[in-house]
Amino acid sequence: MLETLNNIDQSIFLTLNGLNSPFFDQFFFYATKPIVWLPLYLLITFLAIRTFKWKTITLVIGIALMITASDQLANLSKHGTTRLRPSHEPEIEQVVHIVNGYKGGQHGFYSGHASTSFAIAIFLVLLLRRRYRWIIPVMLAYAFIMAYSRIYLGVHYPGDILAGGVIGSLLGLGFANLTDYAIRWQIKCEQKQGS
Repeated sequence: MLETLNNIDQSIFLTLNGLNSPFFDQFFFYATKPIVWLPLYLLITFLAIRTFKWKTITLVIGIALMITASDQLANLSKHGTTRLRPSHEPEIEQVVHIVNGYKGGQHGFYSGHASTSFAIAIFLVLLLRRRYRWIIPVMLAYAFIMAYSRIYLGVHYPGDILAGGVIGSLLGLGFANLTDYAIRWQIKCEQKQGS
């Protein structure tokens, strides 16, 4: 059964990775780099400060802890499962479309980029959606572009992306709920002091 799933994963990967062009080579090569998203991060920071005022520090702590958890869990998984990335898989590495010589590390299950981008997206959507409805499609587009870029660049199978997306979404949900609880608790404390 596991072999069948791996074969399906590999087949889907080769199809998606094979859909490439010089324009998208550069687009996805840069889209996978967090620095490219700096304007979005700065906009979100501005909106968070506007929404939560001084309590934004709670949001920053929540997102920092979440990103750390996402990154470390992905690293533990990669070292624990030792599933080779497509770019290092002897059976297919000769046909994998690689961009700018980037192959990533040896092991790739699951995608830390997918996990972290979905964690950030879900976290921010849950905390800011009431005030900024447009954040839903923007953050989901961010997460999907970041995740798909890993297949396009030849460094993750779709299964790696799916697992990373699910784990990241769960982390985003959990940390958003904890952060929301902490912010509501701060508001209650302020109200008690004011009365």
